Amino acid sequence: MTAGNPQPLKRIWNAARLNLINKWTVYWIPLMILTFIWLINMLIWWIIAANTTGSDRQDALDGTQWSGASFYIFVYMLVIGVGAMNMTFAYALGLSLTRREFYLGSTLAFLLLSVSYGVILTLLSYVEEWTNGWGFGGHMFTSVYFGTGEVWQRLFIFTVAMMFFAFIGTVSGAIFMRWRTNGLLVASAISIILIVGAVALFTLTQTWHLVGEWFVASGPQGVVAWLLVPTVLSALAGYFILSRATPRG
Repeated sequence: MTAGNPQPLKRIWNAARLNLINKWTVYWIPLMILTFIWLINMLIWWIIAANTTGSDRQDALDGTQWSGASFYIFVYMLVIGVGAMNMTFAYALGLSLTRREFYLGSTLAFLLLSVSYGVILTLLSYVEEWTNGWGFGGHMFTSVYFGTGEVWQRLFIFTVAMMFFAFIGTVSGAIFMRWRTNGLLVASAISIILIVGAVALFTLTQTWHLVGEWFVASGPQGVVAWLLVPTVLSALAGYFILSRATPRG
């Protein structure tokens, strides 16, 4: 194949399209479930507004700033990443795509999905703001975790968070394809040990207040920016693991 031949790029794009071809899986179902969660929240906010007054109502609605209702959509990105490795990988090889082409195409697809969902959530955060919490003062897309910064800041937070979960799902799926259940168990055990070790370290050194101060000082944008580190590491690890994986029934 000669230099400058666009065929490799076309094959990578085809691999990306392979992950995006089922619009129901990657768009409509998650958005429908997100809409259902939003409607449930609307009902909760209405109940609060109908049964409280004055400062009690305001205190209750201020508490919705800590809502985790929209976290579902981020976890769904993890599911998409796992599904791509476990269900689309074998099919892609059957279409004569190489492991490299499939992984680069999948990476492109995840980036496109992350940006598109980032745009949707950013727009919803502004609608929520402009309508004073959908008319009830509630928070779902303007929770404290997402901040209330400029457009680019909100888009950055939503997009990077999506990418983080997508590539955590990708490396998890790649581990399963390479080492099956045993690999996932070992990876999970290592992750738990690291988390427990970190908790023990902060507890024994009595430095939890420093952790809290770091979160406050960094703000949502700073905290999410640090997610780029495990995101990139997961993406690279997924590539090298999948490059030696063999699809099995």
